[in-house]
Amino acid sequence: MYLKRLSLVNFKNFSELDVTLSKGINCFVGDNGEGKTNLFDSIYYLSFCKSYFNPADSQNIRHHNDFFVIQGEFSKADQSEKIYCGLKRNHKKQFKRNGNEYQRLAEHIGLIPLVMVSPADAALIVDGSEERRKYINGVISQFDKLYLNNLIRYNKVLLQRNSLLKEFARNKRYDEEALDIWDQQLAELAGYIHNKRSGFINELLPIFQYYYDFIAAGHEKVDLIYQSQGIDTNWLEIIRNARQKDRILQHSTVGIHRDDLKLTLTGYPIKRQGSQGQQKTFLLALKLAQYDFLKTISKIKPMILLDDVFDKLDNRRVTQLIKLVSEEHFGQTFITDKSEQHLAGILAHIPIEHRVFRVNDGYITMIEKILYIKVYY
Repeated sequence: MYLKRLSLVNFKNFSELDVTLSKGINCFVGDNGEGKTNLFDSIYYLSFCKSYFNPADSQNIRHHNDFFVIQGEFSKADQSEKIYCGLKRNHKKQFKRNGNEYQRLAEHIGLIPLVMVSPADAALIVDGSEERRKYINGVISQFDKLYLNNLIRYNKVLLQRNSLLKEFARNKRYDEEALDIWDQQLAELAGYIHNKRSGFINELLPIFQYYYDFIAAGHEKVDLIYQSQGIDTNWLEIIRNARQKDRILQHSTVGIHRDDLKLTLTGYPIKRQGSQGQQKTFLLALKLAQYDFLKTISKIKPMILLDDVFDKLDNRRVTQLIKLVSEEHFGQTFITDKSEQHLAGILAHIPIEHRVFRVNDGYITMIEKILYIKVYY
């Protein structure tokens, strides 16, 4: 699967764009702020129906305009897939596949498997547990629609339960039977989601460790530890035991919405232990493991977007990463870099068809097209 053509109108700093892409490697060079990351975000939209960076869709409309349009033509299993995303200010977002509008955006998730690697991923290490839950949910939702639906249901039930707790406090009354209805639903969904998350991390871990060892040349031990309140007992018991505390605080204090993923380097949190290079290697290995996992599940090579990945990596780690990208194991790849010379040095070691584009203030010009060995998809 690969993206053949990308068209943009009024998306972020792009007034208009129509670009034909290589099914091998597509490289974009330019200074900071010229639009490289915005371009990647538009591709991410076509896969996930939303921005990688900004949850407010209207803020992605180009200044002084009232709408944006993103269109992509994909080749998937020798079939053409045309994806359309459009938003008018103060209107509902439209998302279409081959001209047919989705009734629920969740129906689209998983059709275009994609992995994004960005400097913004540092939030997985430095920010709170919500970022790590979002990461887990985002990966599993790409291949398991039941998980996504149950996650949506869980969040709705959680909202209703929290509203009821606030109502108890406001009206100074308590209805245990009413609370029990939501507790049972919450417990059932929590059990399902917990088991899926636990299984996913167990499968991801050895792949992640392999990629970290490969990039770092096996000098450091890393680990992913799934942390949850529901490991040793049943969820309904846990939720009921927390009722008194929940009534006082007026929100639900236990559940899978409190889960976390502990990221460690040599047994210590990488947030405190790791250098910038080690942290970047950790995140890169995590995303490459995600790629492998999705490829195995979907039987399709996902697209991989590598935004500014070479920064803060030493030469040895860059060399190892280049070896990975140049393998037939990976499908269509997108890379950004600030330096054209630096990128040329990297591409000299990648025997795959590639195109190089210069990005300048929302405009793109192809500056190099090189055909090497055939890439198989």
